[in-house]
Amino acid sequence: MSDATEIEALFTRADGQFLFARWGRPIVPVVFGVDDATVSVLKGAIEAVVALADHKMAETDPELGANLMIFFIRDWDELVEVPDLDRLIPDLAPTVARLKGADANQYRSFRFDADGGIKAAFVFVRMDEAMSAAPAETIALSQVVQTILLWSDQAFLGTSPLAVLENGAAVLRPEIADVIRAGYDPVLPVASTEPATCLRIAARIGAVQ
Repeated sequence: MSDATEIEALFTRADGQFLFARWGRPIVPVVFGVDDATVSVLKGAIEAVVALADHKMAETDPELGANLMIFFIRDWDELVEVPDLDRLIPDLAPTVARLKGADANQYRSFRFDADGGIKAAFVFVRMDEAMSAAPAETIALSQVVQTILLWSDQAFLGTSPLAVLENGAAVLRPEIADVIRAGYDPVLPVASTEPATCLRIAARIGAVQ
């Protein structure tokens, strides 16, 4: 995917707004609601995607402690019972109602720093029938990929950022990996509302290929 128009579509929201953003600080993950084995799978996926982006991880965030929080739940109503979560997620109750109404099984919320870069992300995965049937490795990679950049709310509707191999293993689609790698090029801004940014991303992908 070296075409700037295709790349632009990945960051153009349903309302027509273009917004590109990447993490502006090292990622410090914490996972809730799963066993230690699944935590290890998730952290392995995070390390792999962060390495792909040539970004960094850290033991702690000086401002937030942890800045990538991933919650696994059975029901959206559980979120209302999490202490102080309403301080992290604005309009928590209406958001929960909207997710229930849409029968959603995942939700991501981002926070940004003064430069527009991602400074925190909150990921919620509801283990419905479809999620429960998916391998932990697939869920982990999918969620991390969708959190490493601020993709459009329509970027992966009807199409996954992952591809499934003949042996059943899920891998990141090469064209999406290219966008992630190029999007973290230090010469690019951490955030942009200018679609011309996609020309620069496409140029970097072309240079590597």
